[in-house]
Amino acid sequence: MYLNQHEIQSLLDKSFDNFVDYVNTLPDHRFTASPYGKWSAGQQMDHLIKSVRPVSSALGFPKFTLRYFGVSQQPSRSYDVLVQHYQDKLAQGATTTPPYQPAVIYNAQRQALLQSFIGQKYRLKEKLSNWSENDLDKYRLPHPLLGKLTVREMLYFTAHHNQHHLEKLKFQEQHAQAWENQLQQLIF
Repeated sequence: MYLNQHEIQSLLDKSFDNFVDYVNTLPDHRFTASPYGKWSAGQQMDHLIKSVRPVSSALGFPKFTLRYFGVSQQPSRSYDVLVQHYQDKLAQGATTTPPYQPAVIYNAQRQALLQSFIGQKYRLKEKLSNWSENDLDKYRLPHPLLGKLTVREMLYFTAHHNQHHLEKLKFQEQHAQAWENQLQQLIF
């Protein structure tokens, strides 16, 4: 599925909003708890903020500076092809690189993280509105796991990445009852 700029904006809206909506349903202890050694909801959000910030910044750079990463000689891959490439990398054992790893998150940071995450969404969309369809396929940005991606592909990745982490959170919450029971057994 090849998405135009309007469709990308809608996909980004949906991915950011769904993540925020889900996190807002979590009680405080579920926002900061890290079951089974996995990232907490707060850590997932911190990771996503760290991941999208350089993308939205790069979209604001003068385009001639992005030539440093080269220009694409071929059209952007489809959303589905990019997602499959990312899933393949994860299946091969790829993990988050250090600059994007989350810190320890406390409840007191919840509102600030939510505001920052939502702010990144609006910043990204604002910057995207200054791009032409052709330029989305022409300029490239580096991705730590996937190599150089066209800007369109990076936006696909950003939307999918939010959804990927939302699915991880939902999976953790499905198993939260068992985790909380184990924790209670350790404590009591």
